Amino acid sequence: MITRDSVITCPRCGHRKAERMPADACQWFYECESCREVLKPEPGDCCVFCSYGSAKCPSMQIANEPRCK
Repeated sequence: MITRDSVITCPRCGHRKAERMPADACQWFYECESCREVLKPEPGDCCVFCSYGSAKCPSMQIANEPRCK
């Protein structure tokens, strides 16, 4: 079963927000609604959910290898 919801935690201010992950693409940018920091994936991660989320993106959950578009 694939988890589509993830809680993103901003590394700058610690703000947390539940978000629904896209099923067919990776999300490379995310703006924190609290401090307005624009989050980008850390080196080696395919998207912001894999770097800052409570759950990895659907691509990583399925095959444990990024298939981002």
